[in-house]
Amino acid sequence: MSLSPPAEPPVRASESSLSSQTAAPAVTLPYALPDLVCFAHLHWDFVWQRPQHLMSRFAQHGRVFYVEEAFYHADDLIEPHMEVKERQHGLKVLVVHLPNRLRHDEAASEQAQADVLRQYFAEQKIEKYIFWYYTPMAIGKSRDFAPALTIYDCMDELAAFKFAPPTLREREQELFRKADYVFTGGHTLYEAKSQQHSDAHPFPSSIDKAHFGQARQQAPDPADQAGIPHPRVGFFGVVDERLDIELLRQLADAHPEWQFVIIGPVVKIDPALLPRQQNIHYLGSKDYQELPAYLRGWDVATLLFADNESTKFISPTKTPEYLAAGRPVVSTPIRDVVRPYGDLNLVHIAATAEEFGRGIEKALLQHQDADWRRRTDEYLATISWDQTWEQMVALMQKKLTASSQSTQASSSALA
Repeated sequence: MSLSPPAEPPVRASESSLSSQTAAPAVTLPYALPDLVCFAHLHWDFVWQRPQHLMSRFAQHGRVFYVEEAFYHADDLIEPHMEVKERQHGLKVLVVHLPNRLRHDEAASEQAQADVLRQYFAEQKIEKYIFWYYTPMAIGKSRDFAPALTIYDCMDELAAFKFAPPTLREREQELFRKADYVFTGGHTLYEAKSQQHSDAHPFPSSIDKAHFGQARQQAPDPADQAGIPHPRVGFFGVVDERLDIELLRQLADAHPEWQFVIIGPVVKIDPALLPRQQNIHYLGSKDYQELPAYLRGWDVATLLFADNESTKFISPTKTPEYLAAGRPVVSTPIRDVVRPYGDLNLVHIAATAEEFGRGIEKALLQHQDADWRRRTDEYLATISWDQTWEQMVALMQKKLTASSQSTQASSSALA
C-alpha cells in the first residue's frame, strides 16, 4: 500500500526505504528486557526505516509501544484520549488525540499528553520500562516518568532539518543528561555526539540483505516502470531538502539518453520546484516490499544528495540496500558514504554534475565486474539489522544488570 505524508508533516529523519510493513527475521539472542516505549517523530506507517527495522525486532521478544506525535482535532471540545493501533508482532502504535486549543500551548499540550500516557501505562500495567527516543522533543511529555533505562537513538542531526523546532537543541541537551546510552545512525554523527555524551556508540545504517537481494532474480518489471527505456538511473527515498534537484536537472539535460527514475514521497518542498524534463520519471511512494522489483529494473542507483546542513551527518540506509540489490552506485560525497563505501571502491563518488555523469558512465559498465560484486558481497556480509539489534541489546542488558546489582548492594547495605 502506498502512503501519503500527512498534511502538515513533522520534521522527518533521513534515509528511508519506502512505506510498508515487513516482518523482521527471527533472532536467537537470549532476551530479557523490560517493556520498551519508543518516542518518535516519524509515523510508523509513513516509511520503513531504522525505527521500524529495530522496533519490529524488539517486538518479537517483548511488548513495544511506539508513541507518535499528538494529533490535534479541529474540535475544541474533544477530550484528550489515546488511539492504539496494533502492528506486526503485537507492536502498538500510540497516538494521543488533543483538542485544537492546545495546539499552540506547548506546556499544556505536553502535560495533557503526559496525563494520557500515565493513564495508559496504568491500564496496561507498564511498570518497568525502557524509554527509547528518536526525537528530543518528546522529553516534554515524558520527563516525569521513571524508566529503568533511557536510550537516545540519534539517527539524524534533526536541528539542521527544515522546519526544526527552535527548542530542539535545548531539549537534546536535556536528553543527553537523562540518557544511559546514545546510539548514532552513522560515524560522522557519532563523532559529533560522542563529544556530548560519555557513553555513545555508532550503529551505522544496516541492511536486510535477503530482502533487497531479491532484485538479483528475474521477475517482471512493475507496470509503471515497464515502459521507461533503458538505461535507467534510479533513486529512492524521501524527496525533500536533501535531494540535490539542481544536480538532477543538470544530469537530465546533459544526458537525454538516460532515464531518471525517482521513487518516494515529496515532503517539505514545493513539488513545482522539481525538474520536469521528459527523461525524469517521478513514480511516487512505493511499498517496502516492492522496492526490489523496481531496483531490479535499474541500470545504476544513485544517492543524489545536496551539500547542505541537512546532509552533513546523514548515513544513507539506501547505500547498502542498493548494493545488496546488485546495482552499481554513484553518490555525492556524503561522509558516511565516502567512508567506507568510496574508500573501498564499492561506490563511485562524484562532487559535480560532470563528475556524476562520468560516474554513471563507469557504473553502466560495472554489471559484469565480478571482482566488484565479490568485494561488495564480502562487505555486506559484515552488516545486518539483526547484528545491529543484537549489539544494542547486549549493551542494554549490561547496563540493566549493573543497575540491578547496584540496587541489590544498596539494599543489602541498608539491611
